[in-house]
Amino acid sequence: MKKSSKSGGTPAWLARAEATQANNQIASKLKMLYQAVEHEPVPQHFLDLLHRLDEAEERPRADR
Repeated sequence: MKKSSKSGGTPAWLARAEATQANNQIASKLKMLYQAVEHEPVPQHFLDLLHRLDEAEERPRADR
């Protein structure tokens, strides 16, 4: 006798397979999204901020 999921007549193995397939689709779409973001250029205002922070670190501090 095969086990059924609590939701009714769907066998537990089928419910697990469907969940796995859904998880794989979500993972695939997230990977595509992250890859697209990876290739976006860094905004100029962010590069300017990083440059100003680097300059501030190089300056001697009076409170040291």
